[in-house]
Amino acid sequence: MNDSGTGNIAQTIAGLARNLATPRTVAERLHAITGAVVDLMPSETCAGILLISAGNTFETVAPTSPLLQKLDSVQKELGQGPCVVAAVENLVVRSDDLRSETRWPEFAAAAVEAGILSSISFQLYTAREKMGALNLFAFAPHAFGPEEEATVEALAAHAALAVTAARTEEQLRSAIASRDIIGQAKGMLMERFDIDAIRAFELLTKLSQETNTRLNVIAQQVIERR
Repeated sequence: MNDSGTGNIAQTIAGLARNLATPRTVAERLHAITGAVVDLMPSETCAGILLISAGNTFETVAPTSPLLQKLDSVQKELGQGPCVVAAVENLVVRSDDLRSETRWPEFAAAAVEAGILSSISFQLYTAREKMGALNLFAFAPHAFGPEEEATVEALAAHAALAVTAARTEEQLRSAIASRDIIGQAKGMLMERFDIDAIRAFELLTKLSQETNTRLNVIAQQVIERR
């Protein structure tokens, strides 16, 4: 890319960094990233994020084209493809010409039939419960050279931050909700049996251990049954 292109990339990444710091939903953040990476590519491309959860659950996030959902569905059905490999195994997976791709022949044939001739995928993060990749598909072969790869890598880092931040926020909200539920259940037990907070918590803990049930679930049952 020329100097103007390099400047556009810097401006785009700076803008995304500012956006990540503002109170936006994770979906809005990820749509901004996939939209930006498509705008920065010299060839016509489409982009999206594939999240794979425990139990082989596939989720297509922030796609710039309905084609992403179709391609991800094909990969799930076949159990093969660049997005799956990137999410589960490798940091970067690139195919310069899917017409001659031998690593995932069935997926490659389906992609070519849909008009896709090259692809690049970046692993976002891996965790025991979920894995993800930022994926680009192009309608021309050899669409992703070293400069394009560097651009996508930089934006993939922002996508990883957005997804990680969303998971942290979700865990925090869950923790706060559990604390509130347990506190409410403790209050009910204190009132019902005329005991202090420590004894009420001990009762909840004992029920949790004896029934092999999470403490917040026991607390919710106490609240519901009063």
